[in-house]
Amino acid sequence: QVQLVESGGGLVQPGGSLRLSCAGSGSNFSIYVMGWYRQAPGKQRELVAGITSGGVTTYAGSVKTRFTISRDNAKNTVYLQMNSLKPEDTAVYYCYARSTFTSYWGQGTQVTVSS
Repeated sequence: QVQLVESGGGLVQPGGSLRLSCAGSGSNFSIYVMGWYRQAPGKQRELVAGITSGGVTTYAGSVKTRFTISRDNAKNTVYLQMNSLKPEDTAVYYCYARSTFTSYWGQGTQVTVSS
């Protein structure tokens, strides 16, 4: 059974940091594009960051200078380091893994930025 399991979400004050992790199992995720989407209440799901198997990254403009995506192919894990968090970063963050023929999603982890 293929699974993506996120961890690391929570409540943080504005200006703080969080690190999200997403561990894959049941497949060789080293060949997949992996990354993160987020969905805030009342808004559409949006791409936050993605990373190819070779380490090429892409970011949403709103997070480009604050977030860093990385991966450990040996552990089938992708990370999202989030710094200088803002209230508008509050959302459920979803991990994804995509190949040419299929895609998988995690269950989501809540990130709340509030004082």
